[in-house]
Amino acid sequence: MFQGQTVFAQLLDLLPRRAFDGAVARYRGNHKAHALSCRDQLLCMIFAQLTGRSSLRETVLCLRALGPRRYHYGIRAAPARSTLADANESRDCRIFEDTALALIAATQNQLPGDAALRHLGRRVYAIDSTTIDLCLALFPWARFRRNKAAIKAHTVFDVAAGVPVLVRISHGKTHDLWMLDQIIFQPGAFYVMDKGYIDFARLYRLHQAGGFFVTRAKRNMDFGIRQRQPVAPGGPVTSDRLVRLRGPRSRKLYPDTLRVVRYADPDTGRRLVFLTNHLTLDAPTVALLYRRRWRIELFFKWAKQHLHIKAFFGVTPNAIKTQVWIAVMVYVLVVKLKHRYQLEHELNEIFQVLSVSLGVKEPVFQLFSRDGTQHSETDDRNQLTLFD
Repeated sequence: MFQGQTVFAQLLDLLPRRAFDGAVARYRGNHKAHALSCRDQLLCMIFAQLTGRSSLRETVLCLRALGPRRYHYGIRAAPARSTLADANESRDCRIFEDTALALIAATQNQLPGDAALRHLGRRVYAIDSTTIDLCLALFPWARFRRNKAAIKAHTVFDVAAGVPVLVRISHGKTHDLWMLDQIIFQPGAFYVMDKGYIDFARLYRLHQAGGFFVTRAKRNMDFGIRQRQPVAPGGPVTSDRLVRLRGPRSRKLYPDTLRVVRYADPDTGRRLVFLTNHLTLDAPTVALLYRRRWRIELFFKWAKQHLHIKAFFGVTPNAIKTQVWIAVMVYVLVVKLKHRYQLEHELNEIFQVLSVSLGVKEPVFQLFSRDGTQHSETDDRNQLTLFD
């Protein structure tokens, strides 16, 4: 709540302070930390994300320029560049991961969700990855091509809430299937993914955990039809069949019944074949679930454009993971801010306003309530007109 606080301080009020303090104690984050505490490190990195700083040098320079106003940001002192760099590289990144996960868990329950998927009464997650290019000279451990380095950010995205719930960083050569081994599947939840994640052993493990998956079937999938289900004539769903795999290896890896739905997109005319283990869900909803998968693609595109996850402030894997998790934290904070004050602005517009208003002592909602117009009645009558 606003009590003469800066916009930056109001945003930080949304952080789960108890979860952060617990993570710091759990991983001994402040052990032998004399110059820069974990909280100061977090605030400096959030400041860098919100103000668009592209390096530690820029971040420290801007913090020093604030002078005594840093007090109103909650930052005790501007750290030396080397001190902040050492903290990012050596301080356990799980401190910020656990804090981000606690923030995400609280935010998921507050966001309204997708009205089209609300009737399911279940969580819907999209799974995908994005590749982040790195400089090979600075990140030799992440060699991806002959003259190129890269890492992958494997992500589980809550489609209804619009926030990532799990991020794993791996080498750029890691196959996407690796991510399915990192997930503890929730019973009853839907997991939507593209055909690159088809591995019948892993999908069967998801099935046995009580979860449901929706993906695209591969063209060469060998199966036998067990039952043909009725479809509406002239509709986008052209066929709906219950099948069993017939390949000797795939039949052993996934011995249960699957469902194949053929769908013709009414907008583009594109024909798609969906594969799922949910045998009773209506076929149009299966297509809708897969269509909602594009939201994780939009998140990746948006994050690379507005969050600083392409220019890293450290060269070790720990520094990269720290920066990625703090970037995720900032994204969720802004989503939570948008929902709390019912802001109609787009997320990128909110980011732009926050970047120039962090030190303003004004309620956040007032920053976005102005229409930006000036009426002639409020103009100074003594001001001469420059142009007639």
